[in-house]
Amino acid sequence: MTFPLMKRMKAQVAMTEILTKEIFEEKIRNASSICIIGHVSPDGDCAGSVLGAYNYIKNMRGDDMDVVPYLEELNEKFSFLSGYDAVRSERDDRRYDLAVVCDCADPDRMGRFLKLFREAKDSAVIDHHITNQGFGAHSIVEGTASSASEVLFGLMDEAYFDKAIAECIYTGIVHDTGVFRHSSTHKSTMEIAGKCIEKGIDFGSIIEESFFAMTFEQKKLLGYLLLNLRQEHGGKLVYSYISMEERKRLGAEKMDMDGMIDNIRTTSGAMAAVYMYGTADGRVKTSLRSNTDDIDVSVIAAKYGGGGHKRAAGCFMSLDMENNIREISEEFGIQLEKAGEH
Repeated sequence: MTFPLMKRMKAQVAMTEILTKEIFEEKIRNASSICIIGHVSPDGDCAGSVLGAYNYIKNMRGDDMDVVPYLEELNEKFSFLSGYDAVRSERDDRRYDLAVVCDCADPDRMGRFLKLFREAKDSAVIDHHITNQGFGAHSIVEGTASSASEVLFGLMDEAYFDKAIAECIYTGIVHDTGVFRHSSTHKSTMEIAGKCIEKGIDFGSIIEESFFAMTFEQKKLLGYLLLNLRQEHGGKLVYSYISMEERKRLGAEKMDMDGMIDNIRTTSGAMAAVYMYGTADGRVKTSLRSNTDDIDVSVIAAKYGGGGHKRAAGCFMSLDMENNIREISEEFGIQLEKAGEH
């Protein structure tokens, strides 16, 4: 028995065939080896969808099935997820029968694991980013879904859905909806969350420990960002940034960056927020959030080779943070004028 289609959104595909439940199951059953890949700097939805797929395949094919999840170093706050210890953070030279790609809007977002995808005999892409035009042999891209985890749920057979998978799916949904606060939260999202809760997951702890809890280093970083918070356009745009040098001084590692943008976004009167931080490879990671449908931050991110959603997007920019915010402010101003808010 398969799950009912809670609220299926039209798949957007280009140069790829649509991935259905039947095709997904056929691919899994026909493959003797499977790799599962997420995007660079994995967040909660990336971790949830990749490990959700891992556990689902294990349940379907058995514990002896040759399936490996590949992700960049995953935050320890996700260590409660089944399959966390199986994640490989370095690429090897294996060639898999099937590559399953989760929560990845573009092939380049796979980073060091792109080679695994390219050399796999077959592929399946599961995503929800509106900037994803479709890639891989088969793909499903539901642009209005709350998360890749929600899209993955729609491909699953109820017979193999257990508590371990429910924890993964629930974690992915919680993180990409901001604990059910974002406009991408639909009736179907809540119904899926309910299905997960029915499996006996500790949903309160998942929210508290993986979404709200911060380490000592993160608290210091947040304090720095809030002390240096700035605004443009009469407070409609708020932003903060930190250089690589300051990160080293505060002892802020890459994983400590997670969640900072949401603390900036909730500033009263702000229609959009920007968070930038220097990276070890000499670039600036830029996260953008919108608090209104009048501002589409994915349009801004796309101008710098990034992407995402209308209300949540990201990209990499140059080291000149002052110039970066000036350019973003100009793009923001254009959207304000169109919305009649200038």
